[in-house]
Amino acid sequence: MFTPGRLLLHRGYVGERLVYLRLARVVQHDDRGLLLWLAHGTPMAVSVTEDGLGIRDMPYADWIGRREVLQQTVRYGPDILMFIPPDSAHSVWWFWDSEGAFGGWYVNLEEPSVLWDDTELAGVDTTDQDLDIWVYPNRVWEWKDEDEFEERLAFPEHYWVHDPDAVRAEGRRMTKLIEAGEFPFDGIWCDYPPETGVAWPRMLPEGYDRPRAR
Repeated sequence: MFTPGRLLLHRGYVGERLVYLRLARVVQHDDRGLLLWLAHGTPMAVSVTEDGLGIRDMPYADWIGRREVLQQTVRYGPDILMFIPPDSAHSVWWFWDSEGAFGGWYVNLEEPSVLWDDTELAGVDTTDQDLDIWVYPNRVWEWKDEDEFEERLAFPEHYWVHDPDAVRAEGRRMTKLIEAGEFPFDGIWCDYPPETGVAWPRMLPEGYDRPRAR
């Protein structure tokens, strides 16, 4: 179990190739899973083309012909509370609006996360599977990124999702929990106070690109 406040590397892979890295701090870790806080303005890394374009900046047919490089940058996305249950092919994210009101949940479908700790560094490694679910505060839900998922499935020799039926099945399983208002869609952590006054590194730590944990 990771202790609260521990700095972790949340890393995404395509096979053994690192394609994104975000910094996170542990909020809590128990038998239900790992709860993380990812803050706006923290250093990160993401895979882009040599001229700085991302995978969503062009058709996938063009992307697979481009050379990728891992670029260090700053995370300008919103603050996120992320829950990673053990041995599950998803994580659940909490979002708030600019006024601090709870804005909804995001179910990220992904390969089961592998946690690792080598004392100096610790982290969570996974592979994003593109298809996701957005959940409004009233628990009305909708699929997200279906177009990207279907577009990339047309290139099985390049796409990292090898069992789309399993991804969809995991999504359908989650929608049953959403509609029933069961954990973690039962209101837990919706009033989580944002982290304030917590120091974050200004640069990614050395060793962030260590081999993927399996």
